[in-house]
Amino acid sequence: MPVVRVARRYQRSWLRGDLVAGLVLAALLVPQGMAYAKLAGLPAVNGLYATMVPLLAYAVLGPSRILVLGPDSAIAPVVAAAIIPIAGNDTGERVALAGLLAILVGVACIAGGVAGFGFLTDLISKPVRVGYLAGIAISVIVGQLPGLLGFHVDGSGLANELTGLVRDLDQTDLQSFLLGGGTLAFMLAARWIEPRIPAALIAVVATIAAVRLFDLSVETVGPIPGGLPDFGIPNPNSSDYGRLALTAIALALLAFADTSVLSRSYAARFGTEDEQDQELRALGAANLATGFFQGFPISSSSSRTPVAESAGAKTQLTGVIGAISLGAILVFANGLFRDLPTAVLAAIVIAAMIGLVDLAGFRRLARVHHPDFLLSMVCVGGVAVFGVLWGIGIAIGLSVLAFLWRAWHPYDAVLGRATGVKGYHDITRYPEARQVPGLIIYRFDAPLFFANANIFRERLLTAVRESAIPVQTVVVAAEPITDLDSTAADMLTALDQELESHEIEFAFAELKDPVKDRLRRFGLVERIGHERFYPTIGMAVRRFVEEHDVDWVDWEEAGDWVPATSATN
Repeated sequence: MPVVRVARRYQRSWLRGDLVAGLVLAALLVPQGMAYAKLAGLPAVNGLYATMVPLLAYAVLGPSRILVLGPDSAIAPVVAAAIIPIAGNDTGERVALAGLLAILVGVACIAGGVAGFGFLTDLISKPVRVGYLAGIAISVIVGQLPGLLGFHVDGSGLANELTGLVRDLDQTDLQSFLLGGGTLAFMLAARWIEPRIPAALIAVVATIAAVRLFDLSVETVGPIPGGLPDFGIPNPNSSDYGRLALTAIALALLAFADTSVLSRSYAARFGTEDEQDQELRALGAANLATGFFQGFPISSSSSRTPVAESAGAKTQLTGVIGAISLGAILVFANGLFRDLPTAVLAAIVIAAMIGLVDLAGFRRLARVHHPDFLLSMVCVGGVAVFGVLWGIGIAIGLSVLAFLWRAWHPYDAVLGRATGVKGYHDITRYPEARQVPGLIIYRFDAPLFFANANIFRERLLTAVRESAIPVQTVVVAAEPITDLDSTAADMLTALDQELESHEIEFAFAELKDPVKDRLRRFGLVERIGHERFYPTIGMAVRRFVEEHDVDWVDWEEAGDWVPATSATN
């Protein structure tokens, strides 16, 4: 267990930093935990349970020195989308479903960690994550605006919530709006001026004081049950386990994707080992534990972890101190937050959601790769219009399809020799490039497999047909071809026969040895001829020039030239 390793190496000088950071962290965790519980459709106290328990579990099993786990602004809306349609307004059923969902997420993560499946999070590309988070932010902000204004809207879904918001604006409660709007403005200003300011805590203390001093008539959180969470196996009345299982797999991928990025960045910063499979197991154990103690699915926190670091955290003892502090609040001071306005919780949630919208990321995608930008925008629309789960599914599906399309229709080029540039290059990028008379050098920038094998054949034959001079040899510049399957091998056999019928030789240059071994097993090396597999394009050109007595200057620069018979690539 990582905790044993940390305990053996713990230094006394670290203790003060861990203690201070733990207390600072606890002050931040209370309002955020309560807000994210509301976001997940659960009572505020369950957010504190889901904050306290994972800190203890990760302190024992987590490989990262200071990573903070707990309720997350991206995970909580998915939880709500999964449990509310099943449980309706039954709070007890929602709590049971959320606990069961956390257990399923934990089992999925632990199983993935044991099997070494940490790499699966790479399926969620950055455009998908940028769009998914922005879509969640839009949906949640619209859903929280009525709470910020002091009224409730019936129905779910972006369209219904927008309609209800506009229809019921005349029900706005001025006191709630002033408290919530003021909190939101203060938090955004504090984030811009100094991100380390505990703006949420300051807002919570100030608004509770305002409600008590001025006897404001606003909706509040109300009394929070005192005491520590009880251990129990969630037993919801619903039997819709298939939906929960699919949601759990999606949540496990999303939670680990965020945890992986965060843990890798801190491992690099501290010069420690990056243990992704152990990270996945620890994340699973934390979710499993919180599920048995009335919590809901959690992830790492990219906002609370930097707070812990800036406060002086050295080890996971920071999380333990934070958890003990939360426990003390629940046991001895659970009445502290009775008068916290729900509009303030809505403001805290909205502020967190605004931080999820990566405008710089969208601008960068639009500038550097337009298809990825379109993919991210489709994800935004999918999440906002169809809901979180469907939106994620649509985005991941489109991401996989985009990858397949690029492999199916890769870039290809006919190569020539450009003056002043070594090597052979795409003649469309170098219009002045010279081609060896009678020789086509063709490059295909993808592995060869069943979906693109015929495209390879058609494009190569098109290059042959469009040549101004009758072609005697075709050389495939094969370095980008990293793999091929049996369909591609059969296509190459038929292509060799077709070229041979037109008295055109077929050859390869720079073919990787593993791919050549596969061609050998298919019998193609013997059919084409061992001598037609060249280590470099330059050697293939030299051999062609020698065999066909072509007048060719292979390389010239500043008036110098090297005959092809002595040139190398």
